[in-house]
This record gives sequence, C-alpha cells and structure tokens, in this order.
Amino acid sequence: MSTVNLFEPLTLAHGPALRNRFMLAPLTNLQSHPDGILSDEEFRWLTMRAEGGFALTTTCAAHVQAGGQGFPGQLGIFGDQHLEGLTRLAAAIRKNGSVSAVQLHHAGNRSPKDLVGTPVCPSDDAETGARGLTLGEVEQLRDDFIAAARRAEKAGFDGVEIHGAHGYILAQFLSAEINRRTDRYGGTPENRARIVFEIIDGIRSSCRPDFQLGIRLSPERFGLKLAEIRELARELLHQEKIDYLDLSLWDVAKEPVEEEFKGRTLMSYFTELPRGRVKLGAAGKIMGAQTAREVLEAGCDYCIIGRAAILRHDFPNRVAADANYTSPPLPVTAQHLRDEGLSPAFLTYMSGWKGFVAEEGAVSA
Repeated sequence: MSTVNLFEPLTLAHGPALRNRFMLAPLTNLQSHPDGILSDEEFRWLTMRAEGGFALTTTCAAHVQAGGQGFPGQLGIFGDQHLEGLTRLAAAIRKNGSVSAVQLHHAGNRSPKDLVGTPVCPSDDAETGARGLTLGEVEQLRDDFIAAARRAEKAGFDGVEIHGAHGYILAQFLSAEINRRTDRYGGTPENRARIVFEIIDGIRSSCRPDFQLGIRLSPERFGLKLAEIRELARELLHQEKIDYLDLSLWDVAKEPVEEEFKGRTLMSYFTELPRGRVKLGAAGKIMGAQTAREVLEAGCDYCIIGRAAILRHDFPNRVAADANYTSPPLPVTAQHLRDEGLSPAFLTYMSGWKGFVAEEGAVSA
C-alpha cells in the first residue's frame, strides 16, 4: 500500500515537476467565444484554479479542427487566431506556480449539427447522421492533433493531454462497434488504436524534448471494452512516450460494468499494470481529502479533480489546511458558484446537472 503524501512533488519524465498530486480535470464550461478564442471568463476560471493550488491546470477540451467542435463556447486550438489568448493563459498559469496543459479534442459523431453541419466519424453512423472519414481525412485529423500540440507549445504551455475518452473521436476509433473501417485504421484493436499512437509519435517528434504529453482514457461505455482499453493502456505505459495516463472512471470506487470483470474496482485493472516512468491518475467522485488519499493508496500517482474543483477553486489548498476536508454538500447556490469563478454560461450549464445548483430562493447547505 502506498504511503505517498498528497503534497509530495511528482516528477514527470519530461518538463517541470508537479508541486502536489492534484490535477484539474479538463472540464467543459461553455465560456469561450463562438470562434474558439479564449474569453476573460474562461481565463478567470482557470487561473483561479492555478491560484488555488492545483499542480497541473488543464484547459477544457479544445477542438483541433473547426468541424470537431463538441459544444457551444468551446475553447479552440485549430488556428493561429487562438494563440494570443492561449499565450496569455499559459503565462498566468505559470505565474501561479502551476504546470499547464491544453486538452486536445475532436467530438466526432458527438458534434452538434447546429454547430458543425454534418459531423464525422470513423465510419458512417446512421444514429447520429455522421459520415465516415476518408483515409486522407483520417491522416489530416492525425496531423491536426499534432499541429494543435505545436500551437500549445508555441503559446507557452508545458504540455498537452490527448482526449481519448468519453466517446469522442479517438474513442470512436477505439470502438469496434463504431469503427467498422477496413483500412489500416480499422479491424483489429491494434489498427483501431493506430491513430492514437501516430498522434503520440508525431507530437514527440515535432515538439521540444521537455514538452509534456498525457492521454485521457475511459475504459467502458461508448462501445469500449475493458479488456481492449486495458491492453491499450499497457502498451502506452510500456512505450513510455507519454508522461501521464488520466483515467476517467466516473467513480474511482466503482466496479466494471462488464460481468466478467466484477468483484474488484475498475481502477485496480490499471494500477496493477507496470508503468515505468509514466504516472497514473484517476478521476471520479473525488470530493474530499480522504478519497484522494485512498486513490493514492490504491496505487495511483495523482488525483484528477472535477466537480470538487467547480465547488471550490482552492480545493488543494483546503485539503492542505484540513486533512478531513470535504466538498460542500449539494446543491449549492448560484451565488456560491459565481464566487468560485463560474460565468453565467457555465452556471447555466451546471444548472442542467441534477441536484447541483439550488433553485432560486432555496437555502444553501
């Protein structure tokens, strides 16, 4: 059992060390401008978390192609017009002692038609109306992920995280249900994962040697199979080309949904893998100090904080001051969230999360 303290620094294979074991989850927030340019609201939201003690401050999913937009007000990184805002953000995160990363994203068949027209997917998808990518478009998608990483580097970020989770386009490639291609990007698990490894290789070869690289995976749902994602993780850890693997588990204590894997936690299927120099973290209902410690004790190197970071911008600092700290009980008032740096757009989005925001006139806990 690990005895690592939440506030011990964490050295990564590339780039600066993390000052503690808390990473800000890449959280959808709808706060940027329609063209993907960083807004003052999103700048404030992220810099408050860097000030609040997060060792690694990760942006929301930033789309690498205009046609890969997943939600209104999404941060963009598909053009040089985004550089000014990204450069300002990277500098402010660094000023507050946090390591910075942009999460690279393409929504694939989850792109809303009213934002992108006809969405795209590894294969034609009748359910969403998405059309399958040509081979040339797959190669362009790969190259645009790599170009976005170079753009993040130019803006001064310490690294990027590749979004391979939550049923977005890279997870769609990984799914045998969604990806029915017959070329080198479809068929076997190795072929379906090919684009992921090509993106990693491209970023490593085109960015500076100390540029950090992570990837987010979800091991189930969205047509994914735990056994395949576990083998993908094993190979990613073995190759040691990434610095960290970010597991989005919905609940760090949950068991797998697949019957044959029940009887132990979903997280345990990954903490037992040899990881060499790569660091492993998990996200999912980490709402207080005790759960964060349990994640490290279970074998992770760091914790990824989502909802608790929405509720308190300074969650790490509060844990440092109180070993028994836990997040405020839900629901909270809209004013509480405004005080924590949420703009009207973000607040409206959170109001759609059942039981998160109290009705006007209700008393906050």
